[in-house]
Amino acid sequence: MKKKLNSGLAGVLVCLLIIVSAVSNGQSENAVIKKYLSNLPSVPVSNKLQKYRMTAIYINRDLYGNFTGKTKVVGDYTRGLENGSVSWSNVYISNSDKYSEPFQEGTKQEYMENIKYVPSQEMLDAQAFKDFPAGLESVFTRNLVWDMMAIEEFAWNHTDSLVLNKIYRIPVMKGEFSMADIGTYSHAEVQLCWTGISGIDDELCAVIEYRALDNKIEISMESIKTKGTEQYWGTVWVSLKSRLIGRAVMYSGTIQEIKVTGMDNKFLVKTIRELWVEKIQ
Repeated sequence: MKKKLNSGLAGVLVCLLIIVSAVSNGQSENAVIKKYLSNLPSVPVSNKLQKYRMTAIYINRDLYGNFTGKTKVVGDYTRGLENGSVSWSNVYISNSDKYSEPFQEGTKQEYMENIKYVPSQEMLDAQAFKDFPAGLESVFTRNLVWDMMAIEEFAWNHTDSLVLNKIYRIPVMKGEFSMADIGTYSHAEVQLCWTGISGIDDELCAVIEYRALDNKIEISMESIKTKGTEQYWGTVWVSLKSRLIGRAVMYSGTIQEIKVTGMDNKFLVKTIRELWVEKIQ
């Protein structure tokens, strides 16, 4: 964590030095604001090969805050492949019933190794996941796909509508959609806000915050059925030069009523998720 903070502070210092240097060379504050904070760049997203690691940790508790289990999902994501394709590799899932103990390496999800696709609405169709096994673990790996698509959506698809420090509501992400035949998800509203610029890896980056509250989720699989609500929010840092994602984080809170096949009683679970995306190449 200290290393991450130091890296973040270094990036911010680089950003500030650039701005201070610009001002000291005769530019007024208004000129600096006009250059960096009037609008986001409209240049195309770079097709440079870029690799990221996504890590998601799910912490489960009952409604009284008692810990019941945790899951870690990690995978390497590559974009910039031929014809706009992306891929996943080194996807592992590990579980633990001890809150204070570190996760083990977990089980490699072989069906995700070098899986390729073009990010699009087709990734919400059941056919896109025809080679995924049945069971709860495939929900976690599908979430890798969907979460990365959402982060890229927030980073790239609405920059022409964003104004500094003003909330923008995405009209096309409102309402219910099918999650590849395992359930449905309904957004009440998704909000974006461009809050400024920062520095990541010696590059100036736009800071775009997002949030989606009071969403409804329902999953229906052979072994488990759930129904509940979810809130999620986070930040994505986008390079002003290449428009590639420098870093992203997502947090979510879900409360669900769960019915497991073979068990008579339903039970309630509160799940807190912390997710982050970092460049590895």
